[in-house]
Amino acid sequence: MTNLLAGISPLVLARWQFGVTTVFHFLFVPLTIGLAFLVAVLQTAFYKTKKPEYDRLARFYGKLFLVNFAIGVVTGIVQEFQFGMAWSHYSTFVGNIFGAPLAIEALLAFFMESTFIGLWIFGRDRLSPRLHLASIWLVSLGTTLSAAFIIAANSWMQHPVGYKIDQATGQAVMTNFWAVMSNSTFISAYLHVLTAALATGATFLLGIAAWHLKKKNDTSAFAKAAAIGVVVLLLSTLATMFMGDNQARLMTQQQPMKMAAAEALYNSENGASFSLLTIGNLSGDPVFQIRVPHALSVMATGQWNGKVAGINELQAADVAKYGPGNYKPMLWVTYWSFRLMIGFGMLMLLLGVLGIWLLWRGKLPTSRRYLTFATWMIGAPFLANSFGWIFTEVGRQPWIVYGLMFTAKGVSPVGTGYFATSLIGFTVLYGVLAIVEISLMFTLARRGTAELIESDDTPDDEQAERPFALIY
Repeated sequence: MTNLLAGISPLVLARWQFGVTTVFHFLFVPLTIGLAFLVAVLQTAFYKTKKPEYDRLARFYGKLFLVNFAIGVVTGIVQEFQFGMAWSHYSTFVGNIFGAPLAIEALLAFFMESTFIGLWIFGRDRLSPRLHLASIWLVSLGTTLSAAFIIAANSWMQHPVGYKIDQATGQAVMTNFWAVMSNSTFISAYLHVLTAALATGATFLLGIAAWHLKKKNDTSAFAKAAAIGVVVLLLSTLATMFMGDNQARLMTQQQPMKMAAAEALYNSENGASFSLLTIGNLSGDPVFQIRVPHALSVMATGQWNGKVAGINELQAADVAKYGPGNYKPMLWVTYWSFRLMIGFGMLMLLLGVLGIWLLWRGKLPTSRRYLTFATWMIGAPFLANSFGWIFTEVGRQPWIVYGLMFTAKGVSPVGTGYFATSLIGFTVLYGVLAIVEISLMFTLARRGTAELIESDDTPDDEQAERPFALIY
């Protein structure tokens, strides 16, 4: 074991460990936010129309939401442990700031979610329809609040505001909580995450409905789910792209190296083009490229001939400001994660546009090619979200707190062997959780609403004897 770890620093293993746990956890977060909202919409439709199809859909997708929420909670708790275990120097430096939004998230948002999820699950036959409906909307509100405080903490790492450095302790101390919560980086990132979460939930809703429509299972219900899915998907995808465009311009101002790395742009340019595809070396001598003239300048500055600072210029400026060092992130990761994020987002936009067109023509439930496409697209938002998160975090390097603390300075003083052991342990644990999650979701998704149709025909007195059977 020692020989295998020779030459590997604790920093590398700590970064891999946090990367694995964060990306895995973030698979569940957008679906939880998006699906909670859509289940609330479905239940509201049933409350307003009394159509049993909406009730079946709310209960069916509600079960999938509960599984996803449960696994997400487990992975999130493990992730937070790492701040103290693997990044103790970082936690010491920013604990006075970072701890506040995380504590509020746990005490307010998480307890709100947990309480009203319990009421929603066990109160179906005990609460009035209006109170039961209110409980799922409060769950949805709780998920959005939870994301708000987490994104606020992360945004402070991207763009520190509302703080001072205590000269006696060397720690960052919060001076203005409102400045942290109104951070321009937070507002832009939070809206981007929320719209992406809605797109994730809508794609998931649509994809599963499409599979059942192909199988001709409960077509009256799943046709309604598909219609809701394509409308929400198109609107949320367009909103995500709009917020992403705003975020790119803000990023150019606050972290110009990240934007330069996204294009592997070494020399500053006016009217910089954007490469859709590069084959070969990213250092300036590619074998083949497909470029869109002026697109990078428009994306970064909003101007046709706007200046985009290059890596070389920014590296020299950072050396002059912060001292000797390499201030370039890992270019191949930032370059390709940026494009894969955009690419999967464009596929989702195409799915939404085609779906709206088929819905308008009345052919959405019967177009087998589109239904196949929608089924295969279930994984697209998860990939887009993951690549977006990777780009955001890797592109900030070498900083753990931009401009204040290097990532290398934040790691715990722990030996390589301990990090290797925990990395292997977490990876195995998350692998097992992934198998459990996928198996449960696949089994429940395939089962569809058949048992719920049967329960509609069950006498009321028999249902009263087993009220929870209709939920699980």
